[in-house]
Amino acid sequence: MSTSYRNVPKVTTHVLQEMKLQGEKIAMLTAYDYSFAKILDGTGIDVILVGDSASNVMAGHSSTLPITLNEMIYHASSVVRAVRRALVVVDMPFGTYQGNSKEALSSAIRIMKESGADAVKLEGGKEVIESVDRILSAGIPVMGHLGLTPQSIHKFGTYVVRATTEEEAIKLVEDAHLLTRSGCFSIVLEKIPAKLAAKVASEIKIPVIGIGAGRDVDGQVLVLHDMLGITIDFSPRFLRRYNNLAESVQGSVTAYINDVKSLDFPNEREQY
Repeated sequence: MSTSYRNVPKVTTHVLQEMKLQGEKIAMLTAYDYSFAKILDGTGIDVILVGDSASNVMAGHSSTLPITLNEMIYHASSVVRAVRRALVVVDMPFGTYQGNSKEALSSAIRIMKESGADAVKLEGGKEVIESVDRILSAGIPVMGHLGLTPQSIHKFGTYVVRATTEEEAIKLVEDAHLLTRSGCFSIVLEKIPAKLAAKVASEIKIPVIGIGAGRDVDGQVLVLHDMLGITIDFSPRFLRRYNNLAESVQGSVTAYINDVKSLDFPNEREQY
């Protein structure tokens, strides 16, 4: 496996395409603020997604639907100020592109101009293709998102694995090809059978990033707060926790409280 792209000074959509061709897996994580984005960028992460999952992990909503365009631009701007190398992709929030391609273009332009991000991401296939085409016509890179599409939670009523029926699987493959032909630079496949994800990744020319879509795709994405163990009440099968920051932070804060209460903090060396 080639690792030559780990040293590129700036990840671009072209770099991601070359990574797919060379068989180098793409690593992608979410971030929503300056501090975490700066840490992530320093690790050599390839793509940072300013996800509408901020609605859940940052604002405490039960779905991604409530977050607004202004809020997404705020989070994206914070991330962009910290990043030098990673490609920064911003989710277009619910209601900013569905059913109105002119509004979709206006929303995408605002994200790009006001945040300085590198690309936008939106959910759906054939039903949003007019919006995709209009955004691409303005020279704005678009990442697609198929499979489980959280913004459609009220339509499906559940977060179970998608595309398990033949009809839905056929539509997903058709949508992946449609998004590719339109000019999307990448597609996220969320929570679909691994064999179906592998089929899509082998058939289309653009990188396929999986989340709960198996290993035979071109890269992986996780929500930062989930994989670091900041959120502890969310444990789908596809999630691997690399830390338990909730426990660590609670321990640190408890120690601080005890030191304050016992007059151990601040000590003589910690005052002026």
